[in-house]
Amino acid sequence: MTNKHPLFDLSGRHALLTGSSRGLGLAMARGLASAGARVTLNGRDEAALSEAVRQLKAEGYDAAGITCDITKSDELHEAFSGLGAVDILVNNAGIQIRAPFLEHSAETWRRMFDTHVMGAVLPSQAVLPGMIERGQGKIINICSLMSEVGRKTIVPYTTMKGALKMLTRGMATELGHHNIQVNGIGPGYFATEMNRALMDDPTFDAFVKNRTPAARWGQPGELAGAAIFLASPASDFVNGQVLYVDGGILAAL
Repeated sequence: MTNKHPLFDLSGRHALLTGSSRGLGLAMARGLASAGARVTLNGRDEAALSEAVRQLKAEGYDAAGITCDITKSDELHEAFSGLGAVDILVNNAGIQIRAPFLEHSAETWRRMFDTHVMGAVLPSQAVLPGMIERGQGKIINICSLMSEVGRKTIVPYTTMKGALKMLTRGMATELGHHNIQVNGIGPGYFATEMNRALMDDPTFDAFVKNRTPAARWGQPGELAGAAIFLASPASDFVNGQVLYVDGGILAAL
């Protein structure tokens, strides 16, 4: 990106994105890099992570990757120890497990909690001391349309995304006086690998297109603008908010 507007210029900033070897995470990483940020991708699949880093480097961006399971504190701290200053943290790691409510086991609930909630808490706790010392920082938690509404078969997911919205608000109230802004992005229905089964279901595909005012699924790159905004000086007085990028579906439900 050339001729960057100073409010959206991320030159000299280091952004760390969890769960970013594909899909929405990679799209946001590409967006932040296009605004001038140095980006570090994270994932558990080393091959996928290496390919994502290769793609970004081939596009001329400053990118690196760290392979670790962010739900494991010791593994996370070891992997993060050599990162240096992190100015922007995007907590994007997430999973989806679909089943009727009565069929979700205690293990499923724990796995969803560890991934969605502790998967935001632990990386945040790891980078916050540096942000506090420098007197500035941006944390972006990737919430969901399901932070506000529910759907059958994904009760654990909606529960954790609702918790993530409140984690965002709680962190914002505690960290704002350090000049650290904590906000969320709530994607609607996006054309991603995680949603492939839904996209391939004619009934659900029709539901999304009929109920979304934009009349289509979102494309991953369309999340980049929200990420750049919340990572940039343009949002320095925006704190504790969730920006829904959903084609208008939340307004229409």
